[in-house]
Amino acid sequence: MPLRKRARATGLVLCLCALSTPGTALSQQYPTRAVRMVVGFAAGGATDISARALAQKVSDTLGQQVIVDNRPGASSMLAAEIVARSAADGYTLLFANATIAMPTLFAKLPFDVRKDLLPVSLAGYGPLALTAHPSLPATSVKELIGLAKRRPGELNYASAGAGSFTHLAMALFVIMTDTNIVHIPYKGGAPSAIATMSGESQVTFASVGASIPPVRQGKLRALGVSGLQRNTALPEVPTISEAGVSGYDATSWYGMFAAGSTPSPVVVKLSEHAMKALSDMQLKERLISQGIEPATGGADEFNPYFSAEITKWAKVIKAAAIPPQ
Repeated sequence: MPLRKRARATGLVLCLCALSTPGTALSQQYPTRAVRMVVGFAAGGATDISARALAQKVSDTLGQQVIVDNRPGASSMLAAEIVARSAADGYTLLFANATIAMPTLFAKLPFDVRKDLLPVSLAGYGPLALTAHPSLPATSVKELIGLAKRRPGELNYASAGAGSFTHLAMALFVIMTDTNIVHIPYKGGAPSAIATMSGESQVTFASVGASIPPVRQGKLRALGVSGLQRNTALPEVPTISEAGVSGYDATSWYGMFAAGSTPSPVVVKLSEHAMKALSDMQLKERLISQGIEPATGGADEFNPYFSAEITKWAKVIKAAAIPPQ
């Protein structure tokens, strides 16, 4: 090969190597400092507890501290925006629940959920418990449906607020059962549970973890759980699907995201470490005690699941005529 052509070929190879080097080098060195995990909810809630449990174990396996940064506001979208606009280097992560898969709930978001956030790893599935006040003459899902059909518009349900996951879970239930149960929004999960325990409301959805104490104390009656499998923490309670509403599934979930253009090798490394952390028995037991079923799949499983959730809940929001917030 002539010297000039050989020089050009060599230059081309060097350019290609230079283009591929940054991502590879970054993944090999990553992480060289602490990682920030932004959570869009206040400390003490189910999302925060899950984030801190995972962060602690990932810190151990990754070799760098993973610091939880609580940034509540705008139904967790404030935290999501922080990560969406952060440097795509794997040092700023988002720990979110299923609300992140409901962008049509918001009139205008300053970022694109699909493009600006990259699913890294599922952490767990958090089905809800459908609970009723003990005085309600319904001891099962079928009896609740029958009662609602006999008394359309007379029963009501409490939610953690308009557009909350508990609102959407019940909206899906009403759509699938063709019933008319009146929605009463409260300012949070605790007030909606208290309203149902006092009899102000008749039924409500709440996280399994939050439902266990009042159910065990007889203050609420558990009719069903919202996932497709029975929950480890409430094994005696049937799923709503098996109790008569075939295919019903309103499972909240928890997962970790990176900024949209984070290099694939970094995402893979984060995903692998998250899966390693989630295989730890101590972490599994802690999540299960909160009514959360630990996840077993990384980014490859999370990506299609996230897309399917966005599509599913957009249809529910439209069918239930829930206005953008």
